[in-house]
Amino acid sequence: MTAHPTESEALLTPSEVATLFRVDPKTVTRWAKAGKLSSIRTLGGHRRYREAEVRDLLSGIPSQREA
Repeated sequence: MTAHPTESEALLTPSEVATLFRVDPKTVTRWAKAGKLSSIRTLGGHRRYREAEVRDLLSGIPSQREA
């Protein structure tokens, strides 16, 4: 799922998300493809993830899509 970020929104790279979850960056990409985590694409086609959503997922708070 791809969404549009706001200007002040903090975005994380797949490597940064992977470090937080202690998984491989490819796992983070698979989560995004499976819809478990929404991603934003840069102009170069790279994935970025909203820091707030990642932190909520890390703390066990379900996202709005799951509710």
